[in-house]
Amino acid sequence: MTSRVEGQAGAISRRRLWPGSIARFARRHGLQIGIIFVLLGIWALFLIGAPRTFLSREIYAAYMSTIPFFAIMALPLTMVVIAGEMDLSFPSIMAIGMLVFVTVFAKTGNLALAFLLCLAMGFLAGLLNGIIVVKSGIPSLVATIGTQFFWRGVVLVITGGHPASLVPAKGTILRQVLVGRLAGYVPAQMIWTIIVTIVVWVLLNRHKFGAHVYLIGDNEESARLMGVNVGRTRMMVFAIVGLAAAFAGLLASLEVNYFWVTLGEGYLMRTLAAVFLGGTSVFGGTGTILGTFIGCFIIGTIEAGIVAIGLTGFWTQLIYGLIIIISVSMHSLLSRRLAL
Repeated sequence: MTSRVEGQAGAISRRRLWPGSIARFARRHGLQIGIIFVLLGIWALFLIGAPRTFLSREIYAAYMSTIPFFAIMALPLTMVVIAGEMDLSFPSIMAIGMLVFVTVFAKTGNLALAFLLCLAMGFLAGLLNGIIVVKSGIPSLVATIGTQFFWRGVVLVITGGHPASLVPAKGTILRQVLVGRLAGYVPAQMIWTIIVTIVVWVLLNRHKFGAHVYLIGDNEESARLMGVNVGRTRMMVFAIVGLAAAFAGLLASLEVNYFWVTLGEGYLMRTLAAVFLGGTSVFGGTGTILGTFIGCFIIGTIEAGIVAIGLTGFWTQLIYGLIIIISVSMHSLLSRRLAL
């Protein structure tokens, strides 16, 4: 009799815990759940408005070819914003990294060396941003605007505004690994995006570096008192973004077999929009890699979807701007409510 009563009590307890567990999960992952529903809603809207386009496999192949170029930068940029900083120089770092690649490849014919020096240039350019911000105390927004113009100017002065062909790299193992097609359909850059997503997620959520990033963004003084090297952490997040920007620039150039000196222009707004739409707070201390990953696909879907349903491409800029304003406003309102 006693065991039956205990069994019934346990069943009742489990029934009560189940809704509570769901509620706790929803509160903890509300931003990620919300962004997933936004993606599904936008996809359903475009599917209804342009079924012929969004039921064809070609549109998804196109997404996997183009979204990685800014997603690879948006993912590490999330860490910069979580740390309470901002980086606007990554479009120009894409170009300066590729300038190094083209120059080294033209002089040595060594693709591997050109690849490594391209990434090194991106890392050093990002590290320079971090050093300027940490050592001089200049706000990162201002500092990276300056370095954006500086690196773009370096590219234009050295090249004289002339592009360079990457046809000699066509057919090489490096190009096949970076932008080839897996099984003749899946672009390799999509695989690299997934790899970058996993690496940045592990770094942010399963490594002390990520814990330091969150602490700095939430309360810098508390982070210092807990022994966090705030300056070094800040410099490293900028350096990682620079590394990612150089890599993204290489992928984008190899995809079209050409290096344009304007490489990177046009990526700034969509990259920032993906980060903010993904739930990362511009005030720092809050953000997720999953949210940014999904945000990239939402941003990538919008442009093609707008044209597919019959609107002009001019609507794209309008919607990107609304996304940034609405997402920042929502985070501001949530922060005020939590503070009450």
